[in-house]
Amino acid sequence: MDELQYLWKDRKRYFGLPLSFTRYRLSEDRIFVEKGFFSIHVEEVLLYRVRDLELNLKLTQRIFGVGTVSIHSSDKTAPDLSLLNVKQPRQVKELIFRQVEACKEQRRMRTMEMVGAQDDSPEQEPDLLDETEQ
Repeated sequence: MDELQYLWKDRKRYFGLPLSFTRYRLSEDRIFVEKGFFSIHVEEVLLYRVRDLELNLKLTQRIFGVGTVSIHSSDKTAPDLSLLNVKQPRQVKELIFRQVEACKEQRRMRTMEMVGAQDDSPEQEPDLLDETEQ
């Protein structure tokens, strides 16, 4: 069995130092979050299931050069996965984004946004096509 190659690895950091038993890893097609010391729990999300990425940089995080990258996916067990206090968070987010796009392209997946989908404006109605107009 081939050893899994990781494109990126880091740990959850406290005051900028990797003093945690939470590990983050990114492979070509999955992202892993491993937590624990005695009892280890590993959560993984397939990158083609990622729908959105979010970057949060609080003042205290910026002081220590870390940030949080949140991953929103269609995964059943981990729809929202956060990579807390990772170093170089902007570069990590961009790396994940590029891998997500590569995985979707490889699977020939195409995402389509719904035209007129509901947003925060309650007065807007979605555009509906009448079958006779097609």
